[in-house]
Amino acid sequence: MTTRTRIAPSPTGFPHVGTIFQALLDYVYAKQNQGQFIVRIEDTDRGRFVEGAEEAIFSSLEWIGIKPDESVVHGGNYGPYRQSERLDIYHQHAKELIDAGHAYYCFCSPERLDSVRKEKQAAGLPPMYDRHCRNLDPKEAASRAETEPHVIRMKIPDNETIILNDIVRGEISFDSNTVDDQVIVKSDGFPTYHLAVVVDDHLMEITHVVRGEEWISSSPKHILLYRYFDWQPPQFLHTPLLRNPDKSKLSKRHGHASVKWYQEQGYLPEAVVNFLASRIWNHPDEQEIYNMDELIQKFDINNIHIMSPIVDLKKLDWINGLWIRSLSDSELINRLKPFKPEDLSDELLSQIIPLIKERLVTLAELEGLTSFFFREPEVDSAVLLKEAKTETASLKTYLETVKRTLTNNSEWTIESIEAALRQVQQESGLKPRPAFMSIRLALTDSLATPPLFDVIHLLGKETCINRLDRTIASLT
Repeated sequence: MTTRTRIAPSPTGFPHVGTIFQALLDYVYAKQNQGQFIVRIEDTDRGRFVEGAEEAIFSSLEWIGIKPDESVVHGGNYGPYRQSERLDIYHQHAKELIDAGHAYYCFCSPERLDSVRKEKQAAGLPPMYDRHCRNLDPKEAASRAETEPHVIRMKIPDNETIILNDIVRGEISFDSNTVDDQVIVKSDGFPTYHLAVVVDDHLMEITHVVRGEEWISSSPKHILLYRYFDWQPPQFLHTPLLRNPDKSKLSKRHGHASVKWYQEQGYLPEAVVNFLASRIWNHPDEQEIYNMDELIQKFDINNIHIMSPIVDLKKLDWINGLWIRSLSDSELINRLKPFKPEDLSDELLSQIIPLIKERLVTLAELEGLTSFFFREPEVDSAVLLKEAKTETASLKTYLETVKRTLTNNSEWTIESIEAALRQVQQESGLKPRPAFMSIRLALTDSLATPPLFDVIHLLGKETCINRLDRTIASLT
């Protein structure tokens, strides 16, 4: 049987990085087994539907380097791939369950359901449905359903152990007495997740369901539905949820839960793929840096670890920095285009890249690391005096000497600039750090820059002299 995996995101907002995490595992496993990866849009929760969210899902997948084999965008032989376009299919299957005695019409009002829930809670019991409509005469119930508001619930058997076989977690048992008679078709005619996901996975011939561990508790309902339809269930793998360093769930209220945040911060998609995979899997050769092709080649779904994976942004920064340094200068410049300030010319950027490439952690840092090359800095005299560790008069004298030295430098090479300024430092009586930090601050108003002599060389003689003049004038 051909391996077929899927993700089924809901268009309820900008994509969560957890969606990409799941998609990555599904995609890699499918490609590893020469199979297909499918994207199905689960848009039956109309109350939470967000305009543009579906497009954002596919944009995020494209950014990360995942191309579905089948979807609402890419087509395929198992469509429609949008659940709102499959309502007749769900109604047909719900009717089959009713006719077989595995589901029933429920006419309980929201007020009654709320009352039952409160009574159960007051008695210290799980707030499960009391099965009030379960034993209605089927013919009478079907007749009432033609005119009365209703939902359709599945029948959960009593006193049965339901077994989930998980690829990594092994056998998980559930007591059917703790499972509620789940609503499978809502009063608006839309299916709930439970019916739709089982029907769709079967009809789309999904062989492996890789989903988050939050769905483990729903698994007995799905297993029962497969049994009721007399279908072979797929293999299940429930992955751990991504968590913050404090072990809290990575939810949408955290900025870094959104895929958009990673794009805006300037993380490379290759680094994000690398990072996400490393949260639950160790490369067999102990490699920490690998691309998608290497991941497909080496990944072993049976060797993932399910302890809560931490979204450690410091680790991601480290991985991203390595990926940046692996790019050629021309490719890095291309990747930096969305982050390039308008007043930074392409020519100057190409000259700056060799100086900052080793320092870049994310692409969004470009402006902060380079602005003094193309904008006049506002030098903070107080900081300058503090770093110089000398009196104002002495500092002015020292910077005047630096200015004359640079003015008289006819070669204007990095080597000649360094040699001349090191001689000035030695003759000034200042220690190296305050001496060179004073020059750095006077020219850039920054405590951290690429190598000082490279910066001076690239800024050019005229710019350096003008900035030294302004700094000296500001010292009073």
